Amino acid sequence: METKVIPVLRIFDYAKAKEFYIDWLGFSIEWEHRFEENFPIYMQVKKGGIVLHLTEHHGDCSPGSKVFIETTGVTEYHRQLSEKDYRYNKPGLEQAFWNAPCMEVTDPFGNKLLFTEKGN
Repeated sequence: METKVIPVLRIFDYAKAKEFYIDWLGFSIEWEHRFEENFPIYMQVKKGGIVLHLTEHHGDCSPGSKVFIETTGVTEYHRQLSEKDYRYNKPGLEQAFWNAPCMEVTDPFGNKLLFTEKGN
């Protein structure tokens, strides 16, 4: 059985979501869907092996979720984000109890992304 997990996160503002996920975090938009012109957006964003679905549809999920992302290069990614000087988020870099660098960012809608590396 092949498995793929894609978290779905609630957003409220398309422009703010793009500013955070695309402009600051460096994700790219893979696709977007609206049932009609003045309807909520549902979209897929991706960065490397990280895939997220972002939705304005109120029935899809609740805001305030947290996604645990195990990856590589967290220290360098933290440096890149810090250099962008994003006005709404200044994440720290910590050493997690599993002996790995750890950075948590919170999107404009209360969802948290925890980037970390595999511990020793």
